[in-house]
Amino acid sequence: MKSRAILLLALVVLVLFSVGSVFAQSDEFVFGLVLVGPQDDGGWSQAHYAGGLYVEENLPGSRMLVFESLNPADSPEVTLRDVVEIFVGEGAQLIITTSDAFEEDTTALAGDYPDVTFVNVSGDDVLLGTAPANVGNVMAQSEWPRLIAGCASALATETGKIGYLGPLINAETRRVASSQYLGARYCRET
Repeated sequence: MKSRAILLLALVVLVLFSVGSVFAQSDEFVFGLVLVGPQDDGGWSQAHYAGGLYVEENLPGSRMLVFESLNPADSPEVTLRDVVEIFVGEGAQLIITTSDAFEEDTTALAGDYPDVTFVNVSGDDVLLGTAPANVGNVMAQSEWPRLIAGCASALATETGKIGYLGPLINAETRRVASSQYLGARYCRET
């Protein structure tokens, strides 16, 4: 629950910081939210959606555009480019992509839309210096809670065996799975 609150707060802060100059030029602030799962998934996507609703309710003149479940399993015929084109056509000044699965495409598309601000949740292109000026990245430090969960798992297991199921096979999942393992190993061995 605490990680959801952090994600919600991060989304709200991002949107509010992004609207300064845009809001001065327009009466309406339109932002797009690209979700990797359904808006009511009870987790990652729902937390981002709730953050977007909060912005809409508390920032006069704001309007959220949402595309949910953009992933190969749920919408194989739709690309991030398709969604961005729709959002830009509807006036989006900020587009938030909420998965590291969108990182490469977000960075690539940003060059085609220099007047739109993009924020990729979970990416690291800004840190690596490979992102265009209109791209930002944000991510909670999810390794620490995973490390603690691993420790708890190690202390609770009777067999000395635990498992971890990650959503994707990628660098982020490997990183948090490793954190879980390291926490478990430390607590099991000490």
